[in-house]
Amino acid sequence: MEEKKIIFSGIQPTGVFTLGNYLGAVRNWGKLQEDYRSIFCVVDLHALTVRQVPKDLRHQTYQAYALLLACGIDPEKALVFVQSHVAGHAELSWILNNYTYFGELSRMTQFKDKSSKHEDNINAGLFDYPVLMAADILLYQTDLVPIGADQKQHLELARDIANRFNNAYSPTFVVPDGYFSKSGARVKSLQEPTKKMSKSDTNEKSYILLLDPPNVIRKKIRSAVTDSDAKVAYDPENKAGVSNLMEIYQAITGDSFEEIEGKFEGQGYGVFKDAVADVIIGELEPIQKRYEELMNDKKGLEAIMKEHAEMANRMAIRTLRKVKKKIGLVQV
Repeated sequence: MEEKKIIFSGIQPTGVFTLGNYLGAVRNWGKLQEDYRSIFCVVDLHALTVRQVPKDLRHQTYQAYALLLACGIDPEKALVFVQSHVAGHAELSWILNNYTYFGELSRMTQFKDKSSKHEDNINAGLFDYPVLMAADILLYQTDLVPIGADQKQHLELARDIANRFNNAYSPTFVVPDGYFSKSGARVKSLQEPTKKMSKSDTNEKSYILLLDPPNVIRKKIRSAVTDSDAKVAYDPENKAGVSNLMEIYQAITGDSFEEIEGKFEGQGYGVFKDAVADVIIGELEPIQKRYEELMNDKKGLEAIMKEHAEMANRMAIRTLRKVKKKIGLVQV
């Protein structure tokens, strides 16, 4: 029987996940765990490149972990842990720094973007975090990494580092490939539907958070930007706002765009927006309920965290021992 391939992905604990995070990635992780050896990580070390309020970061780490489980990640089927609980991530990152070129990091577009947003804190971690990202992936001998267009550059760097190390010392790391999901929805901002939905947006009406109560969800959907012709039709170029709402509706219900157009023909945007709000509220209700149960049992949540950190650590140590032996570090 062929062994399942290893798939790895991480998410930062920088606030509640948006509907875009859920429909675009996290919901699909629950499906991946059925077919792959799935490893999912709350990447709290990555969050440190931007100044964090310590008590907020602690709460958001618990929150992100609980949300992953509430969204369908099954700790009996997948490995799900917090990055800083496995010291091998930072250790391998330092080693891989010595096989990464300054020029490669200086070409990273996300460093340029984040530097412009945080001009008062352009730190070495912000410059160097793609190496930590490579270590996250290579530490577990990952075969596949679910990525969007904005992460291709980071995966290419991880591949380059792996190949460089393998060529220098003999095969050590699996060279990972990208996994491009066909079922992930690309949810856009409700207020600027040409932009990706993001919780860092200054306009709270632009995004829906997984923990938003029903009345807030309905209010945000009703205020979503559409157009003046009141026709529910899929046309991303000319009707970006209503097309975005249709994509959300389609991602949750599974209806085709033609079916959605037929269902709401002649009914106007008010009826359609209420229907979109209804399906979002219905989708998020069990997630919110499970999240509350998990957060109200902090000891139970920590027990899962600890058990999975220990399992991840065992995998990480195997890779680190191999790496250290190759480069000549003494191990006792």
